[in-house]
Amino acid sequence: MRLKRFAPAAVAAAALALVPAASAGMMHPELGAHLSGMGETGIVNLTAHSKGHRLCWKFQLHTMHALGATIRDKSGMTVAHLGRMYRAKGCAMVPKKSLQLIETKPGHYWVWVATKGHPGELRGKLFAGVAHM
Repeated sequence: MRLKRFAPAAVAAAALALVPAASAGMMHPELGAHLSGMGETGIVNLTAHSKGHRLCWKFQLHTMHALGATIRDKSGMTVAHLGRMYRAKGCAMVPKKSLQLIETKPGHYWVWVATKGHPGELRGKLFAGVAHM
């Protein structure tokens, strides 16, 4: 009898233990980042379109003279270019593998915005969800 009372609790505990493992590989099509550096601020929101290997963005920056934007890994290596030149809104083709990595582990990547004054002047770590000012 005692086993019957604890069996549902054991099943529930086992199910909860599996939740982090299941969500670790989730795809996050909506990504955001709060950008800052050199006294400037801004946000960017990204939408991943896996089937078309496209990454779309919308920046809101409080800086002038932005030249370009990239997504980089923790070593500073570029994994995706957000256009050839800076545009506040747009889409770009991204290699399939890069897009999958960004979507599944957004916290491992940063958005860098280059300005006339400094390359990578504004930076922000990606996260799953939408960034707000």
